[in-house]
Amino acid sequence: MSDIKAETGRPDVEAAIRGGDWSRPMDGEGVPADASLKQALYWRQIYTEILAMEEKVLDRIRRLMAKQSEPGRREVELTNVPVVVAQAEKFRQRLGYWEARIRQFEDAPSPVPP
Repeated sequence: MSDIKAETGRPDVEAAIRGGDWSRPMDGEGVPADASLKQALYWRQIYTEILAMEEKVLDRIRRLMAKQSEPGRREVELTNVPVVVAQAEKFRQRLGYWEARIRQFEDAPSPVPP
């Protein structure tokens, strides 16, 4: 966390940037092209879980917004919603990388026994 503060002094800004940066893997993730099938399956599961959570958060925000005043709803649309949408898109994109890696294994020809 101290590294984040050192960059801008604003952990909230750094989290928003990290959350929307598709090229930024999670800690320990590695490169999909170099991953084994087991690793690819693991990361697909992680991103599937996170994406499902983000979609639930966004749904909940939208349901709560329906009960707010127009100024309150507009502020949430301008601040909260874009951050959650960007995070969900990042996780959807990262999930796609891992699904593509899994397809590579599935499409690979089986070794022919001698």
